[in-house]
Amino acid sequence: MLPSPISTPENIHPSLWRASQLARGIGETVDSGYAALSAELPGAGWPRGALTEILIEHQGTAELRLLQPALASLRQGHIIFLQAPFQPQIGGMAELGLNTAQLLWIRTHKPVDALWAAEHILRSGSCSALLYWQSQMKNEALRRLHLAAQSGRTLFCMIRPLAFAQTPSPAPLRLSLKTTRDGLQIDFIKRRGHQRDSPLHISLPVPLCMIKQSTPTPLSATVSTVKLDETNASIENNSAQLLASAAFAATRHRISATELVKG
Repeated sequence: MLPSPISTPENIHPSLWRASQLARGIGETVDSGYAALSAELPGAGWPRGALTEILIEHQGTAELRLLQPALASLRQGHIIFLQAPFQPQIGGMAELGLNTAQLLWIRTHKPVDALWAAEHILRSGSCSALLYWQSQMKNEALRRLHLAAQSGRTLFCMIRPLAFAQTPSPAPLRLSLKTTRDGLQIDFIKRRGHQRDSPLHISLPVPLCMIKQSTPTPLSATVSTVKLDETNASIENNSAQLLASAAFAATRHRISATELVKG
């Protein structure tokens, strides 16, 4: 009797793959919007329900240019900018194709409050995407966030300095990002599957929002603002109450001196 053919890893279990392959069966993903990049990502897109790290040289617009197609494809649910290094500009966000009505800008004065907010946002499953800028983060906190992300289907990206590229992290996907003259350079620090040693180059046109304007319009200039403390919320208009309860209810009595802004 001839021996039966050896089953392929994916036939044994969807979470198995060969060392020469990218991971399959990792769950739901969001298309990156760049064919060359999607071909290098396990599941052919940004993973939902998992921690993704994007390590950058300088805080700015490179990370938003990378994530813009994916964020623009999210038609439902809030997109949260947590601890963004700069105040988002309405014109720039609109030009990137983002629906400003979906955007929430959250800023806290204490890193521990931002961490607490991120964890509860992820566990609540109330938002479609969370972008979290943080320069200092203990590995234990990263594990907590990764576990929290797995309880939902939020597109969760942490933007950290490139200096942390050699430090351990529970994130299944870690990329370093640099700007070039005509676009972006992406290095794959960690992914489920075979390692890619050469960087990936993505050519991009320079968006108009990257050109300095004399009077840029900050996101907070035309939106409602909620200031929260440990005991109560100071509501500046009627829509802010709904906003806070829908996207940030779990943190209402926890975060100190926080600004929550909706486009």
